[in-house]
Amino acid sequence: MKSEIRVVGIDDTPFDKSQLAVMLIAPFFRGGRLMDGLLSTQIERDGDDATVKIIEMINKSKFKSQLQAILLDGIAFGGFNVVNIQAIAQHTIIPVITVIRKYPDFTAIKATLRKLGMEKKYQLMEIAGKPEKAVLKSGVIWFQHAGCTAEEAVEIIKIATIHGNIPEPLRIAHIIGQGIVDGESRGRA
Repeated sequence: MKSEIRVVGIDDTPFDKSQLAVMLIAPFFRGGRLMDGLLSTQIERDGDDATVKIIEMINKSKFKSQLQAILLDGIAFGGFNVVNIQAIAQHTIIPVITVIRKYPDFTAIKATLRKLGMEKKYQLMEIAGKPEKAVLKSGVIWFQHAGCTAEEAVEIIKIATIHGNIPEPLRIAHIIGQGIVDGESRGRA
């Protein structure tokens, strides 16, 4: 796989519980070294539209023809707006890889969703499959994938990861999102 594989990383901006909409930030990268563009869209906080909005954002982008992987910062955006990674991969015809810093506590997530009356969202988490481990130079992360093999997903993650253990497109999406919403980025991406 080429070191300048074209990837996009998608993360949500910071938000509070009073917001109805949350912005998704999606920098377009060559590997993990050069940002070539930026996409964005709005989703409903705790809604059901993130999957469709991501598909639309990618399919309408001038960058799509070069895109070889979509990296997601987890499987839920804007609270519990859970994405269907299988649907994104199918409707964009591009592999989708979620990146997760710590292994999720699925028991707690399921209990929270039940308490909020959002049990159906857990099915989307199950569709994504059990997170798999990727060992990087700087540590371990977890990932889920659709439209590619686990080995291909790990290779893409390694190519896109320059500093730490988060792929650069996701790290930059986080920094941009915080800078836009809070006026300055801070903390870990």
